[in-house]
Amino acid sequence: MKAALCTRFRAPLEIAEITLAPPRQGEVEVTLAACAICHSDLHFIEGAWGGTLPAVYGHEAAGIVTGPGDGVSDARIGQRVLVTLIRACGTCRCCSDGRPVICEYAADSASPLALPDGTPVTQGMKTGAFAEKLVVDASQLAPLPADIALDMAALLACGVITGTGAVFKTAAMPAVAAALVIGTGGVGLNTIQGACIAGAGRNIAMDVAPEKLQAARDFGATDGVLASDPDAQAQIRAPTAGRGADHVFVTMGAVAA
Repeated sequence: MKAALCTRFRAPLEIAEITLAPPRQGEVEVTLAACAICHSDLHFIEGAWGGTLPAVYGHEAAGIVTGPGDGVSDARIGQRVLVTLIRACGTCRCCSDGRPVICEYAADSASPLALPDGTPVTQGMKTGAFAEKLVVDASQLAPLPADIALDMAALLACGVITGTGAVFKTAAMPAVAAALVIGTGGVGLNTIQGACIAGAGRNIAMDVAPEKLQAARDFGATDGVLASDPDAQAQIRAPTAGRGADHVFVTMGAVAA
């Protein structure tokens, strides 16, 4: 199959022919329809987080099941699925407590990817979705309804669950609370959307770009604040009776924020 291969950090990816091993026990092959690009992928490509090359990155994907492995009962050929990087056993203490992202037994298995000459290829973030197909653990899949386009569904695999998960899982933000979301990119917009669904009393978006603040309002922000405004802090306190925000979500890796 073809894949976007990273052979050197801070260099363009190369479209290359690589081999994909068939699914093993508990694994599933998926033919991909779409894969979004997360900033985490860019960090890996730039070498910011290290790693072994060559590698195929990409972890926000959606596609069609084309090969369930042995022992897989909840994925059928032709099924539309979301593919995520969250691999979990489903039975350990963390999984039982509803924290599959820190599963105790989801160790990295051998990569199913290789160059034609047999050279191993790293499966980035346990997924390797910048490719025509992938093979992942069945726990990394979620079924998709027929009425959602696969290119839009791909965003659910990381950007959406990261933003909304911060509200519902990490902060457990109650209704009527005041939320401040710093940074309104993909994750930020979904944090705002999550806060709106949670019933935030005030849902304040902050960014350096005015046009992003308008997009934030479309996703449920009640207020927009330009981070560069000298009275930005006062603008946050004004709609919250002077208290400021109850929960602050920083959605970009910037120390200044």
